[in-house]
Amino acid sequence: MIGRRKFLTILGGGVVVAAAGVGAWAATRDPVAARAPWGQAGQEAEPRRKALSYAVLAPNPHNRQPWVADLSVADEITLYCQSDRRLPHTDPFDRQITIGLGCFTELLVQAGAQDGYRVDVTMFPDGEPQPRLDERPVARFRFAKDAGVAPDPLFANVLDRRSNKEAYDVARPVDPALAAQIAGAARAGKVGQTLDAARVAELRGRAWDAMFLELSTHDTAKESIDLMRIGRAEIEANPDGIDLGGAFIEGLAKAGLLSRADMLDASSTTFQQQIPILKEPFDTAMGFMWLTTPGNSRADQIRAGRDHVRMNLTATRLGVDMHPFSQALQEFAEMKPHFDGMRAALGIAPEETLQMFVRVGYGPQVPAGPRWPYETRIRSA
Repeated sequence: MIGRRKFLTILGGGVVVAAAGVGAWAATRDPVAARAPWGQAGQEAEPRRKALSYAVLAPNPHNRQPWVADLSVADEITLYCQSDRRLPHTDPFDRQITIGLGCFTELLVQAGAQDGYRVDVTMFPDGEPQPRLDERPVARFRFAKDAGVAPDPLFANVLDRRSNKEAYDVARPVDPALAAQIAGAARAGKVGQTLDAARVAELRGRAWDAMFLELSTHDTAKESIDLMRIGRAEIEANPDGIDLGGAFIEGLAKAGLLSRADMLDASSTTFQQQIPILKEPFDTAMGFMWLTTPGNSRADQIRAGRDHVRMNLTATRLGVDMHPFSQALQEFAEMKPHFDGMRAALGIAPEETLQMFVRVGYGPQVPAGPRWPYETRIRSA
């Protein structure tokens, strides 16, 4: 969900959450334990575990963190996708989940290089699963000490990287020279971009229309709502999915004024009053960038993920915020008119696949997202 940290500001004509001691209670609502992996990254001595502690910080759809690592072979990591962390309604062919696994791959390789290890990557060693991912490995990583391996300068930005979902400053344009540097970080795919005000306005509208369709389609909306973690206790118990944190949100939930059923009901006050808040990030996009690949194999999707996180790290280094708008790229049936319309608007060739579409701009500082500790993502050691 977009703009989840500002999900509601008012309900039913006005709600004030106030009580004696509310300030002290509010100060305890920050789910700090769920962000602990960001502070713990890099503390392991064993090179594979150290690399994993960084790789789990990768961006991924709905923050599902689907990666599972097998360390049973010395100097190797075999990566799998946890099947119950896929998104069958919004991502019916696991394309977006695979891109997230590509982001993981890039951070793992960068972390290895930082410690002087060459990480040789074999993608889908037992074949590419289609039309969905299955129990076969996604990748095999072989670690080898190599004095000639060069650290990636982008690695310095891993702990500061964010997908900033808040409203951006509409008075602050993005410098075309910075956008060009961000685009230049991609290694495999082709990057398009626009900072032109008229074109940005058109694409804002297209992106929002796709978002609204996702919100209005029962199965896709329910998939997101089921993955919402509302309040500190839920976020810390399950630091994946869509976090709705903060004292105000938690206060509404405790008062019974923020229910998942109402979020799903398009006729409810909750649903109607979320719309302008969810729309604000779309209306404040200051530019768009998109990433295409020549095909749509699983390997193409992995490479798209690697490119995306490289662009995100470059944007971080330059002080530019970035946020994926994935709705118009989704392949569920109801989205097809928006899917086709976005491709046409961006001039995507018939043989190409539009893998990522992101907004850029300048937003407020945001905290790191919740993550499972890397140790919980190891299947066999």
